[in-house]
Amino acid sequence: MRISARNQLRGTVKAVKHGTVVSEVVLDIGNGQELVSVITRESAEQLGLAPGMAVVAIIKSTEVMIAAE
Repeated sequence: MRISARNQLRGTVKAVKHGTVVSEVVLDIGNGQELVSVITRESAEQLGLAPGMAVVAIIKSTEVMIAAE
């Protein structure tokens, strides 16, 4: 699959927690780092997401906000 998004992180599904409408997906992206994504439950089920599965997180965003006190 080719895609134009440049922000791509390969990882392994560590956990999937299904809610009524959305699912929380925790990825191990290496070096002790995790990435957490919330996607629709329907999407998680259609992708067959399960612990141990190799996936690619594709991040599409035009801005990233950082705040400090």
